[in-house]
Amino acid sequence: MSRNFIHITDFTTEEIKSTLDLAIEIKKKVKSGTEYLPLKNKTMAMIFAKPSARTRVSFETGMTQLGGHAIFLGPKDIGIGKREAVKDIARVIARYDDIIMARLFDHKHMLELAEYSTVPVINGLTDLNHPCQIMADILTVLEHRKHLDNLKVAFIGDGNNVANSWINLAARLPMHFVLAAPGGYDPDPTILKNAREAGLSKVEIVNDPIVAVKDADVIYTDVWTSMGQEEEKAKRLKAFMPFQVNSELIKHAKDDVYIMHCLPAHRNEEITDEVLESKNSIVFDEAENRMHAQKAIIMKLMEE
Repeated sequence: MSRNFIHITDFTTEEIKSTLDLAIEIKKKVKSGTEYLPLKNKTMAMIFAKPSARTRVSFETGMTQLGGHAIFLGPKDIGIGKREAVKDIARVIARYDDIIMARLFDHKHMLELAEYSTVPVINGLTDLNHPCQIMADILTVLEHRKHLDNLKVAFIGDGNNVANSWINLAARLPMHFVLAAPGGYDPDPTILKNAREAGLSKVEIVNDPIVAVKDADVIYTDVWTSMGQEEEKAKRLKAFMPFQVNSELIKHAKDDVYIMHCLPAHRNEEITDEVLESKNSIVFDEAENRMHAQKAIIMKLMEE
């Protein structure tokens, strides 16, 4: 049976650490111009129900750099769960390709895809979680801090799929994770419960961003209105405006706090232009590391 990466918790603590080490190694090879083509003649099917520039470019480029080939299948190519049953798509594509990456709305479609596929499946995002993003995030934190000891991450904004994956990571790596969100925008309760029961990290939910950022090593934010939530935009803007990551909020954090955002950013909504472009921002290192982290995830799954 193939190994999948649907949730951060699909990897053990040691597997997460070894994947980060592999990502650093692969990144060095790319930067030095060393030829490294372990996936020659291997193919990846990329299923997109939910479009994204970064996910497509990072996976497609990453597969090419590893010597393989990625095939883009957009919403018009595959109407996953609509035009064709998910389990049928899984079994057919698994007979063509060596690995599948999917970026979907409905998490249950991701689970079904993984259940019926005979090749590894990577979760490129669902409405529930975004594990590849968080692997890139923690890789970036590791590069900048040189270690992950006594890490405090303050996530300011919606308890969304990215926040859920950070909480999943807290069940595998010790940290102090604080989510500052308005009432009614909490993370998934099961994910939160499991992380707290793991007993490895301190995971808090607060309603005051100033409290959250105190002594934080990282301030993280994401869009307030995700794809598919457009009808809620006015309501969300009103609820989240006090949670904007701006220069006033940053004053309450460490001078050397790192600013992170998974992009795309709605500048001057969840984060001001000034903060996004500040010396504390490591947002574009983070964006680049999507590709390097994902290459390491692919290699881990393909070597099983």
